[in-house]
Amino acid sequence: MGDSLTLVWDERLTGYDFGPGHPLAPVRVELTIALARELGVLARPGVTLTAPVPAETGELELVHDADYIDAVRQAGRDRRPNGRYGLGTPDNPVFAGMHEASALVAGATLGAARAVWRGETGHAANIAGGLHHAMRRAASGFCVYNDPAIAIRWMLDQGAQRIAYVDVDVHHGDGVQAAFYDDPRVLTISLHEHPATLFPGTGLASEIGTGEGRGYAVNVALPAGTGDAGWLRAFDAVVPPLLRAFGPEVLVSQHGCDSHRLDPLANLRLSVDGQRSVQLMLHDLAHEVAGGRWLFTGGGGYELVQVVPRTWTHLLAVASGDPLDPALPTPGAWRALAAGRTGENAPATMTDGAPADYIPVTAGIDPGDPVDTAIMNTCRAVFARHGLSAPI
Repeated sequence: MGDSLTLVWDERLTGYDFGPGHPLAPVRVELTIALARELGVLARPGVTLTAPVPAETGELELVHDADYIDAVRQAGRDRRPNGRYGLGTPDNPVFAGMHEASALVAGATLGAARAVWRGETGHAANIAGGLHHAMRRAASGFCVYNDPAIAIRWMLDQGAQRIAYVDVDVHHGDGVQAAFYDDPRVLTISLHEHPATLFPGTGLASEIGTGEGRGYAVNVALPAGTGDAGWLRAFDAVVPPLLRAFGPEVLVSQHGCDSHRLDPLANLRLSVDGQRSVQLMLHDLAHEVAGGRWLFTGGGGYELVQVVPRTWTHLLAVASGDPLDPALPTPGAWRALAAGRTGENAPATMTDGAPADYIPVTAGIDPGDPVDTAIMNTCRAVFARHGLSAPI
């Protein structure tokens, strides 16, 4: 299929570590890379691995205030909480070298953005990135520096006029939305569990942007319990029409896989197969609307062995142009590694055995269905601003 993929990676990225017992355990990234390597994804001819370089202070300041960056540095030195900046909370405990580890994650996503923007690759990834909750002056939701927002702002500074950001994490992509809430050059679309039942408590369909950015923040708030069929129906109803109308120069996506039914922190019911389906759709949309220019990151995902490594290995394979067969067995060496690192028995295949089917809204809308209600709320809020008609 001829896709090229640059993966920005080395083991230093596992240094973004809030400590034992924290849900954002770096072993999930370690096991993802190991699985992708064992299955041969990283050795494919079109795949290039490149080491990350830490983001410089001026690059972090594209999104974050200087005093916040200084506070992160200091917290990483003295290990003392700083409540003014959200540092030292249960979600964001301070750790030694916090600034350096966080700047490396941001630098990895910046490296991926540079590779795409400069035409060195079609697709580029930082699987350890996707820290989408970090705000201009505060850490939030396991996120210190907002690497997707920094990368988007860097591309805008290079002359980009239209960038689309699609966030499929179970939690609302609030930090990226906030960074561009008044900017019509950036279309942010987030599909997430309804804020009434999940952190961060934002992301209603009525949040559509301000000033010139009105209509360029898009939120699909899905009811707890939504599974593959409803989630994919919502994605298909909202995302492709908006991306086609917007015509981005680059597609940026965040692939938190905490929408899975086994995730311990959330309440959606997707399968690995459903998550793979949206990866395929985003890959195809990148080629259709953005000339193949696709920058993507990881994100949330707290079922460390059963879900994250398989879902993100599928993502890397999709981006390389040769999706893996869901029925493919997982390698014995990888299962042994997972057991040794976590004590868990790893899954034997790359599938949950789910069909990942859905019925498009073109077949009709049911106003009594909670998923269809969420779809209609979003479409009514923003579609007309893009010259689109809401499904009836």
